[in-house]
This record gives sequence, structure tokens and C-alpha cells, in this order.
Amino acid sequence: MNNNLSVKNKSISPSVTLAITAKAKKMKADGIDIISFGAGEPDFNTPAHIRKAAIDAIEKGLTGYTASAGLPNLKQAICEKLKNDNNLDYTPENIVVSNGAKHSLFNTLQVICNPGDEVIIPIPYWVSYPEMVKMADAKPVFVKTSEENGFKLKKESLLNAINNKTKAIILNSPNNPTGTVYTKEELKEIAEIAVKHNIFVISDEIYEKLIYEGNHISIASLGNEIKKLTIVINGMSKAYAMTGWRIGYLAADSEIAKIVTNIQSHATSNPNTIAQYASIEALKGDQSPIKEMTNAFNERRKYMVDKINSIDKLSCRMPEGAFYVMVNISKIIGTTINGFEINSSMDFAEYLLDTAKVAVIPGAGFGLDNYIRLSYATSLDNIKEGLNRIEKAIK
Repeated sequence: MNNNLSVKNKSISPSVTLAITAKAKKMKADGIDIISFGAGEPDFNTPAHIRKAAIDAIEKGLTGYTASAGLPNLKQAICEKLKNDNNLDYTPENIVVSNGAKHSLFNTLQVICNPGDEVIIPIPYWVSYPEMVKMADAKPVFVKTSEENGFKLKKESLLNAINNKTKAIILNSPNNPTGTVYTKEELKEIAEIAVKHNIFVISDEIYEKLIYEGNHISIASLGNEIKKLTIVINGMSKAYAMTGWRIGYLAADSEIAKIVTNIQSHATSNPNTIAQYASIEALKGDQSPIKEMTNAFNERRKYMVDKINSIDKLSCRMPEGAFYVMVNISKIIGTTINGFEINSSMDFAEYLLDTAKVAVIPGAGFGLDNYIRLSYATSLDNIKEGLNRIEKAIK
């Protein structure tokens, strides 16, 4: 074995969420009754009319290559969606369809970053952001947020992080892992700073349809100057329960979209053709399944937050969007439970998996070690049973 492997890529950390989920899945496969709060995907089947569109495409033989950046009809449907939902005017040349929103994020960072550039990432962050920045030869710069402030980026801390190497800010609203949703006023403040300092905003809006309080505003809709600097990232997975279909997209200035297309043409070619036809139906067809899903998530959200806040030593804030709750475990860190020393979120996650047979995601993966993330993309029965087990395990 040649040990002279890529230094850059050897430094990439594995996803913490995937590690704990894999262990939970193995225990489940071994016949152990595990309740998992790890899921980053809706627990609903893809709506029937979307599945049917995929089957129709297969039956019609629409299974060949498409243009690297996606089907023209799909790009047009995305433009219509952005106009109707987000008040954003784009043409198909601004759109690139990729293999999931994660792929769109990866492509974006590859295009805008040069070695030594810095990308600002608010803590807590989705686990893949820092690693993607590193893969683009840039440096992640972390900015702390506080639970008291709703885990939102504050003007002062953002300004303190900016220097002449700053290339971009990653903004995720509704947020994974906190469920935080930025208001129009808060986004205006960030937009003004980005425009003044000529910094890109990578706006990850994958959870936009899953909002329970307030409205989703795309930062790109706040004026032409910020729109030119914003790369909007979205996709089909969360809103339409299409996680495994792997269709994401970005909307950006045409120069950026063109370079992304060139990269993608050599890296992956087009995203899955059949999933693209299904996505056209998802965007243009019946939208009522989203409402049904959101209503179910909302009921679970309220139950989960009330129950967590009633458990001794645990607390959480009410998330406004997505389907996650960040649970504050600072009163448990540094204690011993049933002979287990809990010195980190990883320790607590291991303890819950081993003793309570409950899988949670340690906050360390999101840059916040005093927290764990629970997903309510699982049935209310599972949520009730799982939280009862956690309560018992802490007692």
C-alpha cells in the first residue's frame, strides 16, 4: 500500500450521524428493539402521484442520459417554483440539477473557493459543511450562536469573523440541527453585510416547506445585489419524502451555474433520469401531501418539546421548522449515571443506545457538545416510547 495518499482527503472526518445510525441499525438487525431519533428523512412514503410518474418514465423508456445540468422541463419547473414560492426570477441557465442538495453544496464550494479562502459557518452546523469546505481547499471559520438567541447568527459575531480571506457564509434556514428559522429582518442584516463585504451567501433552504411558525424567506429575494451573491440550494428530499431519489438543485448567477455544470459533466454526468421525471411531477402536481406531512410533524414537535422540558436535567427550545430538536444536556455532562461517566454528548449517546436502546445524535457532530439532536421524523408512538426510555435511563 502506497502511504502517499491525499493529505487533504485523509483529514476528512466521517459523519458522526452516520456512525451512530449504523450502530443502531446493526443492533436492530440483531433483533434488539431500538427506537431511533437519528433519522434525517421523513418517515412517509413518497406520494403516489410522484411514484407513478417514475414508473411511467420507465415504461416509456425515458431512461437514457439527460443534459448534465438536468432536464430542460425540470429546470423550467424549478424556475416556476422559485418564482411562485420565493419571489425569485431565474431562467433555466441559472439552474443546475444535481444528485441531491448535498451534491449541490459540494459543487458550489468547488466553484467559488480557492486555496486559503475562508467560509463562515455558524455553530451548530450540519455535519457535512466543514468537511465540504475542507474538500474545496478552503478553511471553515466557526461562529458561535447561543440558545438564548435562538441559535441565530448575530451581527457583531458575523462582522468579527470577516476578513480579507472571507469568501462565503453558509446560511441554513430552516436549520438542521436546531429548527431555527430566520426572519426577514435578520436576513436583511446578513444581506447588507454580505453585499458590503462582497461575500457569497450559500443559502441552504432544503427544509423550507417544513415550517410551523413564521414564513420562509429566501435571502436572495431581498434585492438584486444580494441575489447576485447568493447561491440558493434546495431539493426534493425533505418536502416530498424523496430522500433516496437523490435530486437537489441550485440557483445562482449564470457564471457560477455554468462552471458547476462543467464540473458535474466530468464528475457525475446527469442526476438520475427517472428521478428527474418524478421531480417534475412533484413540483407541478398535487402539493397537499406536504400539508399532511407538516401537520403530522407539528403534532410530534409539540409533544416532543413538552415532554423533554418535563424531564429532569433536560431542556430544549421550540423549533420553528425542519424536524429536529436540540436537547440541552449540560446538566448531565460531568455526571455519572448508573456507573457510566458522561463527559461528552458521545458518551451520553452511547449510554442511551446501550442501556435504553434509544439512538440519538451527539451534538459534537454539529459543533455543540452540550447537546444531542432528536429527530421527530418518526411516529408519535415511537416518540412517546423513546422519550419514556430516556427519562427512565436518566433517573
